[in-house]
Amino acid sequence: MTLPAPAKLNLFLHVTGRRPDGYHMLESLVVPIDRADLITLSLRDDDVVTRTHGAAGVAVDDDLAVLAARLVQREFGVARGVAIGVDKRVPMGAGLGGGSSDAATVLLGLNRMWRLGLSRATLMNLALKLGADVPFFVFGEPAFARGVGERLEACSVPATWFTVVAPPIQVPTSEIFAATELTRDSESAKMPVFSEGYGRNDLQAVAVARFQEIADALEALRRVASEAGTRMTGSGACVLAAFANEQAAQQALSRLPRGMTGFVARAL
Repeated sequence: MTLPAPAKLNLFLHVTGRRPDGYHMLESLVVPIDRADLITLSLRDDDVVTRTHGAAGVAVDDDLAVLAARLVQREFGVARGVAIGVDKRVPMGAGLGGGSSDAATVLLGLNRMWRLGLSRATLMNLALKLGADVPFFVFGEPAFARGVGERLEACSVPATWFTVVAPPIQVPTSEIFAATELTRDSESAKMPVFSEGYGRNDLQAVAVARFQEIADALEALRRVASEAGTRMTGSGACVLAAFANEQAAQQALSRLPRGMTGFVARAL
């Protein structure tokens, strides 16, 4: 079984508070896009979870895809094994949720392969044990996210194309959220809003101050997409601009400075 594990973009991300346990309260409009890793699941004759291949530099025991399979085994007493292959096509440490999507895709795939019959709500609760972003990828559609990211409300998002610039760095999410200068008191939104001019990413200023590559990517994208709501996604490093059609997004990509890499993606 081979399944796509779509990336995501945060069209805005507001930090509205911090819980006593240290987790941050967020509000974000999140959309899945057609840039995706590929997850291959193959039944084994034993009860072992293995990885045939995966992201460079990620140990098997640290791979969220592997941890997801082991979590299903443990939570539901499953005595079946699986071999997991992860073809990475989504940049890592980029704010695109690649690892979280891999984990969610394994949960969804094993629910089918092992014929567990688990509901989406059950899978989303399980997903939260793997990370705050993972429930969104089980949810699987554009959503207004609240809480630590696990409270999801489906949203209608118009057909949108994005130019995404991917600086050649990996941003440690924990470092951005731990920054003393991070805004943690953004006003709560009354309803989800899709607009290129609405909202912002509260993590962006912190990331830009620490990584010149993100500042450079934002400036370059603003020059070729000045009216397209340029901003960072997640905790970085990728930055995006939104367009109504593929042609405009491709044109912006083609006008980026030489040596700056990126891609065009469609909202799913």
